[in-house]
Amino acid sequence: MADSLLHNKHLLWRAGFGPGINQIGDLKNKNIKTLVTELVKEQPFSEINYDTPDIPVSEEMMDSRTPAEKKKETQRIIREQSNELNLNFLNQMVTGKDQMREKMAFFWHGHFASRVNNSKFSKQLLNTIRNNALGNFKDLLFEVSQSPAMLGFLNNQQNKKDHPNENFAREVMELFTMGRGNYTEKDIREGARAFTGWGYDKEGNFKERKNLHDEGTKAFLGKTGNFTGTDVLNIILEQKATATFITTKIYKFFVNENTDAKIIEQLSTEFYKSGYDIKKLMTDIFSSSWFYDQKNIGNRIKSPIELMAGMMRMLPMTIQNPENLIVYQKLLGQMLLYPPNVAGWPNGKSWIDSSTLMVRLQIPQIWSGLRPLEYSPRQDDDIDMGMKSRETALNKSFKNPNITIDWSRLEKIFADKNGEDYLIQNTKTLDMNSVKNFSDKSIKMNIINLMSTPEYQLC
Repeated sequence: MADSLLHNKHLLWRAGFGPGINQIGDLKNKNIKTLVTELVKEQPFSEINYDTPDIPVSEEMMDSRTPAEKKKETQRIIREQSNELNLNFLNQMVTGKDQMREKMAFFWHGHFASRVNNSKFSKQLLNTIRNNALGNFKDLLFEVSQSPAMLGFLNNQQNKKDHPNENFAREVMELFTMGRGNYTEKDIREGARAFTGWGYDKEGNFKERKNLHDEGTKAFLGKTGNFTGTDVLNIILEQKATATFITTKIYKFFVNENTDAKIIEQLSTEFYKSGYDIKKLMTDIFSSSWFYDQKNIGNRIKSPIELMAGMMRMLPMTIQNPENLIVYQKLLGQMLLYPPNVAGWPNGKSWIDSSTLMVRLQIPQIWSGLRPLEYSPRQDDDIDMGMKSRETALNKSFKNPNITIDWSRLEKIFADKNGEDYLIQNTKTLDMNSVKNFSDKSIKMNIINLMSTPEYQLC
């Protein structure tokens, strides 16, 4: 197999969600420079939305339902809207032409993790992240920090003078910008005072509530002044530690969990000098020869969303009940819009345990209709957010997945190709004899069996 094919697969998995079925034909003929240029060329931005209508305020006021009935109806609408956002985000990963934007948005979705029971606020934050995914980190940081989803999730709506709430200030420094060890507890307290008054109205508009802001002098990261939240974010961005922290996290996600200090220092220095230009940083990474070193290829365990999106990009399928895909997200431990906590999802080996591994290996057969789903999602009050009532019905529908795959199209595309060359990142450990022994020699079974190998779990 030519290095160009290996490197192109590697790039498409790291900068996106793997090769799409339409890319197979000329995948080995592209050169890296051309492919990187195509990937960083942003397409016109379109927001992700939901079709479920909100309840008109007038209707809420005029109907005769009890408060409990109104609450139940509101929760139902929020659940349906959140499910739509989830599936529309996943669909963008699968079908969107702007693969690098969606992959970066997926990264930032875990970096700026929030979970709120308000679909309107979730939609606003998701589109903010997607719109700024390859833009400037300063713009992204400010817009996220002033979003109702984040301000509400981290309790800054309750952050008032004389009674400061430190949660927002702490997480901004620890998880979003500098990382531990680059600030003190006093910096957190002083930063919280600067953020007093930052909040939002019922419509989700950012508000600086002057009457709730602490006008006193603050000492923050070596500077003294009557700082506001804006001042604090600007001071944080002046710290080279911020560029290093963000670059390191991006390196671990897109390159290798085992970091290279020299490379990270070079990347973060350029990132800082560029004024936090995300697109430039990603172009520098994907254009570097070291990115294609063997040690960086096939070394990452695909997250559940990467696994699902990658299969959906490769297998031309029609899904009659796409809401079923949410159950798979729950089964595998990564449900879009519902990170486990403000630190986001873990990575690497944390995705694999005895139960999730079996589901991951069996999904190709389940989606192909060769076996039923024999697992149920774990019940989790936090993640379910009112979904338990539908769980049993969803599980029943999964016994016979309503997924149709166009195998004739795949047979034409792979007629003169080795499936493993396009589906597996690192074929050195792949035992093709075992794969063939479980196959009827058809392209369909060869693809299903390749996707059912441990090697397919890596990218």
